[in-house]
Amino acid sequence: MTEEKILMKAIVVTDQAAGMAGMKLVERPEPQAAINDVVVQIHASGFVPTELTWPSTWTDRRDRDRTPSIPGHELAGVVTALGYGTTGLSVGQRVFGLADWYRDGTLAEYVAIEARNLAPLPGNVDFTVGASLPISGLTAWQGLFEHGRLRAGQSVLVHGAAGAVGTMVTQLAREFGAYVIGTGRAADRQKALDFGAQEFVDLDNDTLEDVGEVDLVFDVIGGGIQKRSAGLIRPGGTLVSIVGPAEARLADGLAVDFVVESDRAQLGEIVQRVRDERLRTNIGNIATLDDAVAALNRTERRKGKTIIRVRP
Repeated sequence: MTEEKILMKAIVVTDQAAGMAGMKLVERPEPQAAINDVVVQIHASGFVPTELTWPSTWTDRRDRDRTPSIPGHELAGVVTALGYGTTGLSVGQRVFGLADWYRDGTLAEYVAIEARNLAPLPGNVDFTVGASLPISGLTAWQGLFEHGRLRAGQSVLVHGAAGAVGTMVTQLAREFGAYVIGTGRAADRQKALDFGAQEFVDLDNDTLEDVGEVDLVFDVIGGGIQKRSAGLIRPGGTLVSIVGPAEARLADGLAVDFVVESDRAQLGEIVQRVRDERLRTNIGNIATLDDAVAALNRTERRKGKTIIRVRP
């Protein structure tokens, strides 16, 4: 007698060339918890559009096709099952975190995820807020403190300061005593200043070089802007990039590119700041899983992060 598979709703992608337009809402078997995994019933999920350009969305670690794959790597939800040997979490616990790049993701009703990739979500933090934090919060934290070794009194040039990552970078840098100069388009000025930037450079109309020297550049743009920014870094300063290896060479400084990693302790630090109202999230649109394909394919420029509310 075969075991009846329980189905769940999930968004899948099968065609790399189709990009976001290739997303489909389908039914898939609910995942099972392997050793050291938990299964989480997802209440809210985050998605980064660039995921569809990452090799890990389409192939496994041995470069074998793994489609149809479920995208999305940020989640907040409730633990419903524990795999063999899993410790540190319990069934019924509220959690949030960052799923493995090479496994099926979080645009679904359930996900199987390694327990170490999750942190407890306090009861007074909404699931939609929890799902907005992992990638932008951890990227900002790791870029500033692990890779950028930020110290109080330093100056930080934050590209894309009104975006999901940029608003986190700005707030954390300010909290740690840095002077923050944000960049973006003219329409981003007020938002960047509202999130704590002390100056703003409109990349379309202002001259970036007028900023003078800075200790740290946090780059989410790359290309020509990155190269010009490298020339502004003080001797001994750092260029931190999340858009692949830095093309810019620093005469007397460090250029670092990194891929964000899940870290339970850092997630705890970030969510504690949200609870204390020291850190605000940058959520733009909230859509249901049924409406997610349309919401993620909207053509107009997004203001803030789109969160998919999987459970009402």
